[in-house]
Amino acid sequence: MLGAGCPASIRREPEGSSQPLIPDICGLTTFVDTELKKSDAHKESYAKLRSRLPSTSTIEDILTHLRLLLEVVRDGDGLDKASLERLDAEICRITTKKVDVDLPETSTPYHRLANWVGGIPRTHPIEIFTPNYDLLVEQAFEAYKIPYFDGFIGSRQAFFDLASMENEELPSRWGRLWKVHGSVNWWRINNGEVIRRDTRDTRDTLPRPVADERQMIYPSHLKYDQSRRMPYLAMLDRLRSFLARGKAVLVTSGYSFRDQHLNEVIFDGLRSNTNAVCFGLLFGPKTNYCDQVKEARKHPNLSLLATDGAVLGTIERDWRPDDQTGHPMHGLAVNSPSAIDANSTKNCEFLLGDFKAFGEFLARQLLQFYDEQVTPNAP
Repeated sequence: MLGAGCPASIRREPEGSSQPLIPDICGLTTFVDTELKKSDAHKESYAKLRSRLPSTSTIEDILTHLRLLLEVVRDGDGLDKASLERLDAEICRITTKKVDVDLPETSTPYHRLANWVGGIPRTHPIEIFTPNYDLLVEQAFEAYKIPYFDGFIGSRQAFFDLASMENEELPSRWGRLWKVHGSVNWWRINNGEVIRRDTRDTRDTLPRPVADERQMIYPSHLKYDQSRRMPYLAMLDRLRSFLARGKAVLVTSGYSFRDQHLNEVIFDGLRSNTNAVCFGLLFGPKTNYCDQVKEARKHPNLSLLATDGAVLGTIERDWRPDDQTGHPMHGLAVNSPSAIDANSTKNCEFLLGDFKAFGEFLARQLLQFYDEQVTPNAP
């Protein structure tokens, strides 16, 4: 599972200042908030909507509340249904503007992940889940010619096909990509169908209906017609079925376990299948994840690994000060202060909570695998 921390780990330096390729949810909320406050067409409706919510609300909280209002609103107080629908569309447009970016041409953690998927032998297709709306996984897979299936079939306006999603017959070298919070290139058109289209297409050049089209970014988990809910529900069902499948192993990167809706699916799956395990690679110290640590103490098959310590088998401990410099992954997965200062008494630090380090780890693992395959046959 690739969370919002993954694209944020890739830095770019416009005008000398380092910025994430795509900001995390707080940064995205700030960007949308700033853009809407400058909009003459939407700032009044947006101000009235925001006045109903806590100041700490994220863009996903805002969309959830907005769509709840759309189900019950009556004209009045400036928040009529038409203005709310326009505001919903504008929030999605601004979000797309920020997250629909190209991967740098240089090797990124996404490229390293795609290379690992294409190079590691396995008996089943790998499954990648992400709550991100961006197209970075797709770009990396296509750059390395990794075949994948994301629930849509077709070319010009690919359509969502549930029957194909439920079919388990795929070659083992393929990947499955499940976008549990939607995507910038998902649209529901006016006949109720859900399609995937190129985000760089302009509406004027394609002969498609315009009325009642809606970009499908982030499900609010509220009552919607089945055609709007179906992709989200089907993607979550894939996560449920994955965790129920024998000795399933779920590794999370860039995911902070703050999405209660996804947590419910993960924790229920771990409780139902004691053979399944989840390794949460956390960025930063354990103190940033107090609620998550409490959950890990209740789930023996949920392991959380933070910079300064971990919860393994419900037991919370800090990392040890002594290191294992003889291990081939030492220095890549673990930082040892004693390697710099022989007199240091500080504990080791776990590095793989950073998606960038995790990408390097996968590349090294792939190299090690092929070295082991070649060396025994060497003259």
